[in-house]
Amino acid sequence: MVKHLNFAVIGCGRIAPHHIGAIHQIPQAKLAMVADIVPERAQAFGERYGVPWATDYCDVLEREGIDVVNICTPSGLHAQMAIEAARAGKHVVVEKPMALTLEDADAMIATAAEHGVTLAVVFQNRFNPTVRDLREALEQGRFGKLTHGNAAVRWYRDQDYYDEDEWRGTWALDGGAFMNQAIHNIDLLQWMLGPVKKIGAFTATALREMEAEDVGAAVLHFSNGSIGIIEAATTIYPDNLEETLSIFGESGTAVIGGVAINRMRYWRFADGLDQEEKVLRSHNVPEPTTVYGHGHRPLLQNVVNAIFGHEKLLVDGAEGRKALEIILAAYLSAEKGEMVEFPLKTMPGKIAQGRARLMEKSGHAQ
Repeated sequence: MVKHLNFAVIGCGRIAPHHIGAIHQIPQAKLAMVADIVPERAQAFGERYGVPWATDYCDVLEREGIDVVNICTPSGLHAQMAIEAARAGKHVVVEKPMALTLEDADAMIATAAEHGVTLAVVFQNRFNPTVRDLREALEQGRFGKLTHGNAAVRWYRDQDYYDEDEWRGTWALDGGAFMNQAIHNIDLLQWMLGPVKKIGAFTATALREMEAEDVGAAVLHFSNGSIGIIEAATTIYPDNLEETLSIFGESGTAVIGGVAINRMRYWRFADGLDQEEKVLRSHNVPEPTTVYGHGHRPLLQNVVNAIFGHEKLLVDGAEGRKALEIILAAYLSAEKGEMVEFPLKTMPGKIAQGRARLMEKSGHAQ
């Protein structure tokens, strides 16, 4: 009999089916429970997948036999739920961003370590074949000296998207195009080019009625001397255009694009080790139906393997924290109108104020 892990999914929103679909594809994983604060949604998911359902996530944490908790709730709730899950002895898979403050991210990492459980952050695009090939080429030194890179997310979210749930686009529970949409590509940019020394950013709330930004741009200076450019927008008319990652060096150029950064657009290296046409053809796969791509299954497979001790966890809390710090620094730079250096020592005022309002509203004000 194959040993398996029992998974519970907390939060039955638009990303939850991707987690559940991935769980169903992994022989050593089994969906055992779902939860959502909206009773109708929790019941619908429970009945759809034939598992018990709850409206209080604490019911999940108290249930025996749950091994792994997948947190798919609004971003501002991730930290509290992850910490409580770790204290309950559950392994944690948390959607991006892992938290909205570095303090919360550090508390999540420390609590998981204290209780001996796994903490994984969902950056599923790291598992795309295109991205894995790019990372391998970088590790082999094929780019030579890295000069610069570009991360662009050009998507469309209409006003109905932000009005659908009151937490979307707020400083207390979400953030804007940087934090919610572009964080995947920001993670990939820093994964390729390394630690950041300083950042300068601009943000705007151009077309949507929301607290946070629907357009943002940033320039980064990395420790290795390379330069990064980030472009993030949810205002692209009339629908999602692309998500693109470009890496440039003295002896290599690679560009990945497509709906979910799944297609190789350009692949050229001075070493002549492979033929660009052949590489591009091998990655000429059908576009995924959504921007979420197909990375949840390999990511969760890695989590399962890591829990069983078969391989290293590839996106742990420390890795998840890196993109969060970049985005918080970008927000701070946009607020102050100046470059911000790393490590980040000051929280962006708008997020700090949003979190304070949330704590006061929930009766947790100090």
